[in-house]
Amino acid sequence: MSDTPDSGLVQLLTPEGERVEHPDFSFPGDDEMIAGFLRDMVIARRIDSEGTALQRQGQLGLWASMTGQEAAQVGSGRAAKKQDYVVPSYRETAVAWVRGLDPVALSAVFRGVDLGAWAGNDGNFHPYTMVVGSQALHAVGYAMGITADGATATGNPDTDEAVLAFFGDGATSQGDVNEALVFSSSFQSPIVFLCQNNQWAISVPTTRQSRIPIARRADGFGMPGIRVDGNDVLASFAVTSWALDRARAGEGPAFIEAFTYRMGAHTTSDDPTKYRLNAELESWKLKDPIERVRAYLRRSGSVAASFFDDLAAQADDVAADFRSRTLALADPLLEDSFDLVHAEATEHIIEQKAAYIDYASSFEEE
Repeated sequence: MSDTPDSGLVQLLTPEGERVEHPDFSFPGDDEMIAGFLRDMVIARRIDSEGTALQRQGQLGLWASMTGQEAAQVGSGRAAKKQDYVVPSYRETAVAWVRGLDPVALSAVFRGVDLGAWAGNDGNFHPYTMVVGSQALHAVGYAMGITADGATATGNPDTDEAVLAFFGDGATSQGDVNEALVFSSSFQSPIVFLCQNNQWAISVPTTRQSRIPIARRADGFGMPGIRVDGNDVLASFAVTSWALDRARAGEGPAFIEAFTYRMGAHTTSDDPTKYRLNAELESWKLKDPIERVRAYLRRSGSVAASFFDDLAAQADDVAADFRSRTLALADPLLEDSFDLVHAEATEHIIEQKAAYIDYASSFEEE
């Protein structure tokens, strides 16, 4: 079993917050950009903790925490350009944040008052997919559509498009993901698959799902597979930027395994203390993606000492706004669902809606 944290990982920032060189990848940004990454990660984690608290208080039906995976999500999300299309699973809170999606759009789904009405129009961010791995096929279909539209591989990096598809290590055991990899390779689609290997598919460890590092599976599908330190936001940005650049240029799909760790439960319906040891959790806390960036910035002296306190206050403000607006979400009207079936309602749908309104009003008369 070679699935260890050191087997072929691309790393540009160590857990101690020290910059290191890599022969194939480098981070092109400056310290101001790194401070921006830290801001995104801190705010996303604060939104995530508030989402968990809201569910524990009975305000959400479910919440899928991403704490611990901020670097993989912010680094890759920031690598995507505005014109790229992002297809998430159901825990990409930080990706949604960097794509400009209102976090209340996410809590509305978990509160059961919305089905993802942003519908891909806000930030080119596809609605959450709750069925494990199925979104990989949707993402490949979208990528093939981009090709058919002539919107990629034109030689203009400012307009050429690509797709960035997210899923977890557990999804790689699903047929849908493997079929998506076959199709994308066969048609050389402009897509990057980003697997966040957070070590556990609910209660099943990665080592039981794959006897080799997951990134090596890409060889069998005829595409490059890169393994990156998913707790290193600089490396996640550099590797994803490379993969998206080649996808936009018409060089085909790529597979990235972001080696990271889920610090919390799989979802709020799960209890990880039943299947993993506390010592494992404590060892990963030493690799915290936020703390290593904070350590680097403190050492470099490139931000003012007040930066960190101001950022904490900003994150609290975002969380307070997230909470208050989530609690104020109105219950949906069932009759509105008829308007969401088709872009233009058919005569049959109009009749169904009228019949429902008539039926519902009979209770009011009673």
